[in-house]
Amino acid sequence: MKILFPYRKKFTSLAILIVFMQSAIAQDLHFSQFFEAPLLRNPSLAGIFTGDYRIQGVYRDQWNSFTNAYKTGSFNGEYKMPIGQSNDFLTMGLQILYDKAGSAGLTTSEIFPALNYHKSLSSEKTMYLSLGFMGGYAEKRIDRSKITTNNQFDGAAYNPSLADGETFPTPDIHYWDGSVGMSFNTTFGMDQQNSLFFGAAYHHLNRPKNSFYQNAQTELDPKYVFSAGFKISVSEQSYFTLQADHSMQGNARETIGGAMYSYKLGEFTDDPKYVLNVGAYLRWKDAFIPVVKIDMLPLSVALSYDVNISPLETVSQGRGGIELSISYIGFLNRDNSAKYKVLCPRF
Repeated sequence: MKILFPYRKKFTSLAILIVFMQSAIAQDLHFSQFFEAPLLRNPSLAGIFTGDYRIQGVYRDQWNSFTNAYKTGSFNGEYKMPIGQSNDFLTMGLQILYDKAGSAGLTTSEIFPALNYHKSLSSEKTMYLSLGFMGGYAEKRIDRSKITTNNQFDGAAYNPSLADGETFPTPDIHYWDGSVGMSFNTTFGMDQQNSLFFGAAYHHLNRPKNSFYQNAQTELDPKYVFSAGFKISVSEQSYFTLQADHSMQGNARETIGGAMYSYKLGEFTDDPKYVLNVGAYLRWKDAFIPVVKIDMLPLSVALSYDVNISPLETVSQGRGGIELSISYIGFLNRDNSAKYKVLCPRF
């Protein structure tokens, strides 16, 4: 696609956007608060929390400092159920993702149900091996009315009545997609106050076609995600949480990791009224990400901001993306609630 050169101001912003869109082809959508979108990391991370259900939402607004680039939203829900009289659990989940990028309105929508089985490996402490599957329907579409090409330049000026010269038969594509993952989580230390998990996931296992031109050779590359996390108690009132992901998709690589320090506020440390969390994450060679999070149990709210340290730093003036996340974890009024279980998957 060639953009009109006479409209230089518009060309500059669209040219930058094309670079972003080309990089997006090689790499999936992602969040700086990756820990608030567990199913996007690995479907086997569904249900690894203390509660019967969890609802999470993340909104990201990126690169609007110099172009209308990305607006991304994620919503996921998880419902955890014990299996029979054993310590095993089953988690059902749903992941919804929406993204809109650039002046041409490239829009991505995904609806993925998920299922995760947690097998207990110990009758004395929390120790689970989880196998999760996720898959569903995805759609991408573009607004052709907002695309400008040099075919619409009549020699003197831009003429929107001229054909844009593009040959893709449809402005939208649809496909089915799926992923699978495994993870291990356990507790350790005095009174089992510390916890850890690690896991691996394989996304786009069916390698769906991904071309507006209906090119059979264009398909989504498989993505491999390796995740790990540790929660270490410092005192009765405070603890550290460290998490990291490493992703590989085609020629693209991404490593993100960091730590949060959490301090419990209130009279009872085993059931605090509030927990204040502050920390920072680093997306290697791309962004430094300070994070502030407040737990007002059962509700949590987190705010983060990307400080751009990539080669685009000069254009963006260090400004990246802002993210807001909201999470709600609850218990159900039932005899087999996780609230009364001594052992359950948690982190």
